[in-house]
Parts: sequence; structure tokens; C-alpha cells
Amino acid sequence: MIKAVIFDMDGVLIEAKDWHYEALNRALRLFGLEISRYEHLTTFDGLPTRRKLQMLSAQGNLPSELHDFLNDMKQRYTMEIVNTQCKPRFNHEYALSKLRAQGYRLAVCSNSVRDTIDVMMRKAALSQYLEFFVSNQDVSKPKPDPEMYNVAIARMGLAPHECLIVEDNENGIKAARASGGHVMEVGDVNDVTYAAISARIAECNKAIAA
Repeated sequence: MIKAVIFDMDGVLIEAKDWHYEALNRALRLFGLEISRYEHLTTFDGLPTRRKLQMLSAQGNLPSELHDFLNDMKQRYTMEIVNTQCKPRFNHEYALSKLRAQGYRLAVCSNSVRDTIDVMMRKAALSQYLEFFVSNQDVSKPKPDPEMYNVAIARMGLAPHECLIVEDNENGIKAARASGGHVMEVGDVNDVTYAAISARIAECNKAIAA
């Protein structure tokens, strides 16, 4: 039976994909560089900032000596956006509060840095429902590697088949599937509702019992 629901953050609980895109490009423009929206959606979606910078350097477009500075600037610009635009969403507050009340254990696993997750969850009024969160600073390999989900599942003391993972992008879905957990794929934050999660839990429980 499903005992826990683990959420990705960006694109699942927070509509932050464009925020990360805008913040990184604002930092890159300091050096005359930019990632196109097509590249953002097809190549970089769901990856941590440092991985994106490594990929740009591998393409020959960015000196690696700039990584630390650009990462710091990107995080600063992201927080500026978060502090003005991140707000609670009723469907998410209702879903997490209802699931928590029913005894499900809840956590977040995100390729974002620890401070960003902490602030976003507090701004979205979701921190109170979460047992913990795992950031890209808490693992050696971010998504699409499953380490982040493996860590969360082990921390709960559960087996992978007892967990439902909610993800929205290719890299996250790869990580979730590789962890052995059940996966709920969503298109965007509007798909993350109590009704949808409950229906997916019921499907998983039926499959487990079969």
C-alpha cells in the first residue's frame, strides 16, 4: 500500500520553470550569453543550475571559471522573483493538508538548492505539511539520477513500492522510475489536485494487491 507521496517542486508544486529560466538568462546576459526558450524546454528543463552551466561550457560557450559567480547571481535573481511572485495555491494546500490528515507521509525532492526550496515552500504555505525536503546539495548526483528519491525513501524507512512520486519533466520522471517508486506524471501545477493524487494512489494500491 502507498504510505508516502514525494513531490518534485518546480512545475509540480511551484510554477517556477519560467522563474529559473529568467533568472539564469539574466545572469548569463552579464556576459552576452543566453539560453533560448526551446533549449530551456528540450535540453535544460529540470536540471540544477550547475549542471546547466557545465553543459554550456561543454558546448564551448562559457568559461568554467565563471560558474561560481553565475550560480550565485542566478540564485540571487531567483530569490528576487520568488519573494514577489511565489504565493499559496488553494488546490495544493488542500491536497497536501488532506493527504497529511489521512496519514500519508509527504516530502519534496528538488534539483533546486536548499534555500530556494525552503523559501518557496514557506511562501506557498506548504512547509507545515512536509516531513522534510531533499535538495541538490543533499546528494552527490541530482536528477535524472535516482539518488535523491532513494535518499528520501530510505529516510522514511519505506520500500520504493510504498511511495508515489509526482513529477512533471523527463529528467525527474527518469529519476522517479529508477528509484522503483510508483510515478504520477503531471503536465503542470494545475494537474496536482487531491482528486488526481487520490485516484493515482488507488491505482497503485490495486496494482500492488494484484
